[in-house]
Amino acid sequence: LQVFDDEGKDVTPHPLFHSDPITVVPRQGKLLAPSAYFGATGSVFLSPFSMHQTSGSILDEILEPGSQQDTTVGLSDVQVRQEEVKEELTKADLDRKVDIYLTETDTIWILDMPPVVMSGESEDAGRVLERNRIYLDICKNRPGNDRFVEKMMQTINGAAKNKEIQCDKIMMEDKGTMVTSWDLYDSFNVSEIEPTSKAEGSRATTGKSSKSSTTKEHDQTTSVSSDRGSTTSSIMISESAVLARIHEEEECHSEAILTSENFKQDLFFMERILMENIFQPKLAAYRQFPVLIDPSVTSDTSGTVAAVKQAKQKEHDKEKKDKEEQKEAFIDPSILSDLNKTPEEIVPPRLERLWSYVCDLTNGHSVSCMAWSKVNPDLLAVGYGAFDFKEQKKGLACCWSLKNPMWPERIFRCEHGVTALDFSMASPNLLAVGMYNGSVAIYDVQSCNDTTLLDSSESSNKHTGPVWQLRWVEQDRGATGDGKKERLICISADGRITEWLIQKRLDCTDLMKIKRTEREKRKLPGEKERKREALISRQAAGMCFDFHPKNTDFYLAGTEEGHIYKCSFSCSEQFLETYRGHKGPVYKVAWNPFSTDMFLSCSADWSIILWHQDSQMPILTFSSTTAFVHDIMWSPKSAFIFAAANESRGEIWDLSVSTLYPVISCFANPRVKFTSVLFAKSTDCLLMGDSKGEVTVFELQNLAAPNSNKV
Repeated sequence: LQVFDDEGKDVTPHPLFHSDPITVVPRQGKLLAPSAYFGATGSVFLSPFSMHQTSGSILDEILEPGSQQDTTVGLSDVQVRQEEVKEELTKADLDRKVDIYLTETDTIWILDMPPVVMSGESEDAGRVLERNRIYLDICKNRPGNDRFVEKMMQTINGAAKNKEIQCDKIMMEDKGTMVTSWDLYDSFNVSEIEPTSKAEGSRATTGKSSKSSTTKEHDQTTSVSSDRGSTTSSIMISESAVLARIHEEEECHSEAILTSENFKQDLFFMERILMENIFQPKLAAYRQFPVLIDPSVTSDTSGTVAAVKQAKQKEHDKEKKDKEEQKEAFIDPSILSDLNKTPEEIVPPRLERLWSYVCDLTNGHSVSCMAWSKVNPDLLAVGYGAFDFKEQKKGLACCWSLKNPMWPERIFRCEHGVTALDFSMASPNLLAVGMYNGSVAIYDVQSCNDTTLLDSSESSNKHTGPVWQLRWVEQDRGATGDGKKERLICISADGRITEWLIQKRLDCTDLMKIKRTEREKRKLPGEKERKREALISRQAAGMCFDFHPKNTDFYLAGTEEGHIYKCSFSCSEQFLETYRGHKGPVYKVAWNPFSTDMFLSCSADWSIILWHQDSQMPILTFSSTTAFVHDIMWSPKSAFIFAAANESRGEIWDLSVSTLYPVISCFANPRVKFTSVLFAKSTDCLLMGDSKGEVTVFELQNLAAPNSNKV
């Protein structure tokens, strides 16, 4: 091909490379033949000659067949092929080793986006955390700091995105109000009350601040007055803002009143007055006072007054007649049932329900134990906890007062169920509490705080089983000191009777380890001796104990195997006596407070047994129903009367009347079990606790206590 210009001159570009016609180079049949990549030297780049040959090959493929250029190229192909045939490789060339080196080219990054997160195990993790901490410190110190100045800069704006959502229609409403100059003055004055009061409090030290605040106040007043004359809209203040400010002030004032000590004291007295008004007839019956009748009720109609007087007169005549009959016959009222009297003449004893100690907090918790305060006869401590392992949950110890039967005065929340409690005599404000997990805690009932005063959690000798009973016991100090010493004694299911020492922390020492004893089996004539069975544990689980009312060195201990042991503080290695009569765990033992040689015991074998301390055989056995007997207690007014709490009912026994049946029976509600019983100290009342957390107060009516104090 030749290129000519307008004047006819040949301006065809000459090639930059002139090949040597002598050198014969094989023709490249393809654009990227193998020889183009790997020559004799193993180079990976194309030489200029190979590129020229490649371009020629490309032209051969582009030009149409039959042209002149095509014919020329075809002749050269014949020559190249002849030269290739003539050039042959020798055997030495084939056996020669050729080194070929493969190298990797540099990686070309098209897109590089460094991550914003980093592994905590990497080497730069510490440096990045330090940078983040410095940045957070800068952000915290930035507000109000003179070292930081806000500055505008040009940044790339993100692409706008439209997103449609469905929402409720926004309702617009116009509202206006008229504000007078007095409203403006009052609202402005209210906003400046607090800064002014603060400035007055620090006037002696911040004189400059007071002057600046006064100048600022003056400037604001001037601006407001100038705006007032310009337009009416500039002086209008939002009514909602003013109302909100007033509402906040009222809330602050109300909160200050509700949290004041005087208001709490007034509420306390008001609550006492309301409780007295509501429970006045019940409390009067509890204390054995005459029930007062409200004059406003009796003065409404004359008929009501006449009816009340007539009822009183009939009651008085009946009492007078009964006294005369008793005086003439010289008969004790307690044995009227043995005479041939008509049913109308005999008044049977009964239980009259007065009220119940129960609230939402105690509802659903089983009553496990009860104890009166040694000093305050109106203060009752009640422990709430389950006896069964499967029913365990957090326990409560509440102090109830007769002045408020609807809510406890003190509430102590325990992590485990409460199984025993008792008040101290030397320090009446101390309440000892035993729990199901074996721990013992002491609370201060004078304090409103429910935290423990002392706890056995740090003691190395603490019980490993439930503390079924504890008692504060007073004992003589002996010749070394005067007065009496009070000791805290506990019995637990781990077979230990311990004394707790109250120092900086609670710690205990063992008084007795209850050892398991084998039952004595009678050997029949001609029977061979059997091998004794090996005991799994040498210690028997302790369930209850009671100290002798006159000599507290002696005490009784009931066990899970059904035995009762008489023990002494002076002899900790062996028992003084062993009483065998129960076939199940002994839940309670109680000395008779009047006939001190007698004691009662109740068990899970449905029976109550009367014992004499000098006899190992039971004197009397009482069994009125097929149910567990959880608790018993002697009456503080008679040696013949005692109360028992069965699962199905509560019973009052009078041994001077009958030894076969109780004189009074009170049945429990459906699906409710009686668990605890307690006599009132100074009145004829009985308290019974059940499995639903309710402590019911009953009045004993028509139950005359015999005069004799001996059984």
